[in-house]
Amino acid sequence: MEVSEVPEDAERPEGGEESTGAVGADTTAPEAPGASGEAPRPRRRGRTTLLIAGAAALGVVAGTCTGFLIQADREPTRLPSLSQPVLAQAKGAGPEPLSAAQDRQVKTDGDLRKLLLKRPSGARDWPVSIGDDGWYSLDAIAETYEKPARGYHDMVDHDFRRAAVATWTIGHYAVEIRLVQFHQDEAVQAADYSNNDYYWAEQEGSTDSWSVPGTGDGQAYVHHKPHTEAGYLPEYQAEAHAWRGDISMEIWITDTKPVPKNKIMDLAERQMERL
Repeated sequence: MEVSEVPEDAERPEGGEESTGAVGADTTAPEAPGASGEAPRPRRRGRTTLLIAGAAALGVVAGTCTGFLIQADREPTRLPSLSQPVLAQAKGAGPEPLSAAQDRQVKTDGDLRKLLLKRPSGARDWPVSIGDDGWYSLDAIAETYEKPARGYHDMVDHDFRRAAVATWTIGHYAVEIRLVQFHQDEAVQAADYSNNDYYWAEQEGSTDSWSVPGTGDGQAYVHHKPHTEAGYLPEYQAEAHAWRGDISMEIWITDTKPVPKNKIMDLAERQMERL
């Protein structure tokens, strides 16, 4: 066998000693990773992973296509009919309507005048009657405003339905009670109407006020400063306002002497109990 010549410029081991191994064999020990200070290179990913990923993607696409083809060959599913079978009507008499004690609307949709407090014994009519047989018209209520035209529009805006009124006098002591009922299709008009009464009652100077029990936000007022006019006795006033459902209650007491708290409170509580 011929042995190839070793190039003259081939490096020899240090110290001039000849290698005892085979000619041309590299006897230098492999350098450990990182021994030279360089970070080891990351391991290269083989082709197997890429092949598996590609096969999986092709499988998903193939499965989707197959599903579309199978669904396209099927007959469309019939939807249920929109019309429903006619239900048989129950036979026999229906339930009895609720009484006024069980359904408040039965009471308030009846004769509103019957919900007013009864005139006490010994009381008389006012010298000038208001209302028409206990009913208080929209025009008559508007006339009680300082500006009747504005009052008329205010009542219409509140969806006025009807009103009932009761009045009586005992000596110089006079009472007026109004029950004003509203349509309440879009808002609680009775509450808004009463809130307006609260506002004006509180504008009077020298006034005491109390909550009316059982009414939520009902209020009673006693005005200590009298209204005076030449040729007439001074007039002291007390008033109460509250609401329940679609009915607003208004009470006024006028006397030639200060009205005690218990008088206006008694009327307000007894009237609200009837609602």
